[in-house]
Amino acid sequence: LEEAEKILEIEKAQVGLTLDSMIEKKEVILEEEDAVYLLPFYHSEVGIMQRIKAILAVDTLYSGKDVAGIIEMIQKQSAISYDEVQKDAVKTAADSKFMVLTGGPGTGKTTVTLAIIKVFQLLGARVLLAAPTGRAAKRMSETTGLEAKTIHRLLEYKPAEGYKKNTDYPLECDVLIIDETSMVDTILMYSLLKAVANETVVILVGDVDQLPSVGAGNVLNDIIDSGIVNVVQLTKIFRQALGSAIITNAHKINQGDFPDLKSKRNGDFFFIAEDEPAKVVKTITELCARRLPAFYKVDPINDIQVLCPMQRGETGAVNLNAVLQEALNSSHISIKYSGTVYRLGDKIMQIKNNYDKNVFNGDIGSIMTINNEDRTLVLKFDEHLVEYDATELDEVVLAYATTIHKSQGSEYQIVVAPFTLQHYVMLQRNLLYTCVTRAKKVFVLVGTKKAVSMAVRNNKTSKRNTRLAERLKFGP
Repeated sequence: LEEAEKILEIEKAQVGLTLDSMIEKKEVILEEEDAVYLLPFYHSEVGIMQRIKAILAVDTLYSGKDVAGIIEMIQKQSAISYDEVQKDAVKTAADSKFMVLTGGPGTGKTTVTLAIIKVFQLLGARVLLAAPTGRAAKRMSETTGLEAKTIHRLLEYKPAEGYKKNTDYPLECDVLIIDETSMVDTILMYSLLKAVANETVVILVGDVDQLPSVGAGNVLNDIIDSGIVNVVQLTKIFRQALGSAIITNAHKINQGDFPDLKSKRNGDFFFIAEDEPAKVVKTITELCARRLPAFYKVDPINDIQVLCPMQRGETGAVNLNAVLQEALNSSHISIKYSGTVYRLGDKIMQIKNNYDKNVFNGDIGSIMTINNEDRTLVLKFDEHLVEYDATELDEVVLAYATTIHKSQGSEYQIVVAPFTLQHYVMLQRNLLYTCVTRAKKVFVLVGTKKAVSMAVRNNKTSKRNTRLAERLKFGP
């Protein structure tokens, strides 16, 4: 009540009276005097607990199979060699009804996931793959060679009707594998688990040290903390990954150690010291427009992504988008909507799920045609051409620069990131860690050592009020 009084600037007594009225009308749920839930979050949290318990109550069909023999066969056929930890992870998956596979970059999560898929397929299981965002699902498809869908598409979501897949019409699979699970919030996880038959094996894959979900909850961490499901944590960084400063620095940051900022000419992690915001913007513009494309022979628009801690400020995503658009796109064909000029060839990002167009929040594309007579545009997402009316451009933003939060579940060839004291309110360890791990080939940090140090030291992620771990541990 004290917090509500401060935030709302209303007297505590008035807050208490309103809350009592809401409890009486069953608009919120009071649990044990110290937890007040909005109804959807309460029912979803309780529902997740009930679904996980129900899935665990049914024995797996795959326990006791000769998984070791199947692994040997896969190794011979694929000319791959798994270490003992990876073999144990695959065996644990085959023995589990509900399992979490977690680990940072370079620890072989993808390799283990692939092995798990192959083993289940060889055991005759029908395997479905999904991820929370379009970008993450696309990446999962690329790494596995199998179709992966967004969770919404998997559940056949229609805005007016909700999810077609549910308790009455469950998903037709024996094994369900979800990637980037740290991004899944409480309500989406409940919707997903409602569509999972009790006989199905569920495997959640993710990196618990990344940013938590945008929506409410801390689902992956809570499931791990409950101790009621098998958890495999991969910690060993493989030899080929040890040569990458992106990976070694990501692990240093995650452990609270200051990263190695010494740039090596043939390295993949670079730091450019710059404290004045205007100079940071100038440096980033030069890197994207000239230096990086010339040295790495890459496309400045499609292969380089600027990631910012914040939208606002001189070194925020909004301003950098305007500056980079000017530097990278000289097209005179444009259309203006709500104060933003969109040019032919611009890099853009969809910021809302649009099921009619089959385009989802976080999808990155480009503007292919602009018709100023009827004020329409054609946008290209992967190989998918979609027509937009100018009035629909509120669903789209320029994407030369975007926020680190928006980049979750994505990977980019080259990442350039401003880290300055302008962003001090956002400088957290998991933000810097998430930012570094988005880069596949090259990571360039532009800013101050003080800002990097503030981020590394600040591990006080805002506590999420949830009782899921307790419910799973002690619930019915």
